[in-house]
Amino acid sequence: MNDDEIFTAIADERRRLADLASTFTDDQWATPSLCGGWTCRDVVAHLVVPLVVSIPAFGLAMLRARGNFDRANIAMAAKVAGSYSDLPKTLRDRADKRFTPPGQGPRAPLTDTLVHGLDIRRPLGIAADFEPDRVREVLDFLVANAGKNIFGTTPTTVRWVATDLDWTGGDGPVVEGPAESLMLVLSGRSAGIADLSGDGVGHLG
Repeated sequence: MNDDEIFTAIADERRRLADLASTFTDDQWATPSLCGGWTCRDVVAHLVVPLVVSIPAFGLAMLRARGNFDRANIAMAAKVAGSYSDLPKTLRDRADKRFTPPGQGPRAPLTDTLVHGLDIRRPLGIAADFEPDRVREVLDFLVANAGKNIFGTTPTTVRWVATDLDWTGGDGPVVEGPAESLMLVLSGRSAGIADLSGDGVGHLG
């Protein structure tokens, strides 16, 4: 996929998630996501942050958090959750925004959108049904950035093998399973480990 195709995919995935979230009950909004300490509402708010918060404003939040990205991220997500009463509409209306984190290309926001989509869908028992090409881009990005503390990537030396699409990455003992479960584990989510098998599973922290 080229950059334009990836940006198109990001916008489409934002709209898909917005359409889904617009149907949530109060209980679903309040359901704990796979992100520790965040509800499904908090995760949607986090995805809205780069669409409504300027880089200078986030820089100020970083200063207030004394340079701690995680604290700044939590603070901005909480502010957005409290400021935008209709998060799905905001996510949908601004889906085409071509924001990329400093030093990263469009594969970073594609990864953010798909992984956080799983953070919401998994606890709610909702299938993601991502397009295979998009999943491959995210898996390639996660493997390339393993150990760099991006999206909580897992620093392991294993060979990742998707059992439901044509994709492999990395070198070492094999870890195989559904692509979505590989995405979760590669991004630091333990929720996908139970779906994996192979000699490399014991190397996962």
